[in-house]
Amino acid sequence: MKPIIIEVTRGGSVESRHHVSLAVVDGAGRDVAAHGDVGTPVFPRSAVKVFQALPLIESGAADRFGLDARALSLCCASHSGEDGHVELAGTMLERTGLGEGDLECGCHWPFDQPVALSLARRGLQPTQLYNNCSGKHAGFLCTAVHLGEDPKSYVGAEHPVQRRVRAAIADVTGLAEGDLPMGIDGCSIPTYAAPLRNLADGFARLASGEGVAPERARAGQRLMAACMAEPWHMSGTKRACLRLMEAAPGRVFAKTGAEGVFCGAVPELGLGFALKVEDGATRAAEAAVAATLARLWQGHDADLAERYDSLSRTHLRNWQGTEVGEVRAEWP
Repeated sequence: MKPIIIEVTRGGSVESRHHVSLAVVDGAGRDVAAHGDVGTPVFPRSAVKVFQALPLIESGAADRFGLDARALSLCCASHSGEDGHVELAGTMLERTGLGEGDLECGCHWPFDQPVALSLARRGLQPTQLYNNCSGKHAGFLCTAVHLGEDPKSYVGAEHPVQRRVRAAIADVTGLAEGDLPMGIDGCSIPTYAAPLRNLADGFARLASGEGVAPERARAGQRLMAACMAEPWHMSGTKRACLRLMEAAPGRVFAKTGAEGVFCGAVPELGLGFALKVEDGATRAAEAAVAATLARLWQGHDADLAERYDSLSRTHLRNWQGTEVGEVRAEWP
């Protein structure tokens, strides 16, 4: 199958091309679209944080610690390290009796340059709470504390926290745990590779409620609803996930992952999708997911289709503000 091509132009010529594989699956497990290689396992990285947060809901930990939509969205976030993200992650930990020192995600400066510069201007150094995955890790610790487990080394593959995550990923993707190649993510937890088709199928199952246990579907729908209601907490100011979900409030869930991955769902259509840019380019992934959503809405909502088509095209400007080209999607 031919991939989608994301073209980067300069003047009237194509300067660069990115190849994108895409799978779209409906709740019954039927292929709606397939482009490129949808059968080779890829690491979805942060794009499947909803899968990783399922035990937080199913165990009762989210309710015990009073996690509202903002907090649940943060548990699925790759956030920008803005003040609201950091404060909420800290509050979640306080409710469990733990603190920043109990996080095992590591520390980094916020990825968004304006946020990092603001932090530096205030003479502050980032702690682990600034890690883009601190909300997810706070959720892991909530679950461990709720179930009476030792939170130490919760990032290890054989800790009960991560065993539950692995089982949840296998269940929603329809794969055996032994068929999930494992690596270590940037935030130190295990990350599991799966074919794009299975990843899309997982989101379709949760969105539609088909093919998974009712309580698992409810947990996934609750998490996606929280992210759609509070997209800033799942991303940050001017982030692509925020723009994609604000374009259709409550109707589209979209989550980025490292190395050119995007996954998500269109709940009212019962569809799940997953895409991967071969060379890992973020600019291509953001254009591809917007173009995908434009196609999915065609025939259902013309205004939304047009809105996402516009988001799929980025006008490139030089340092003087002169338009020099664009990023656009070309379908096979």
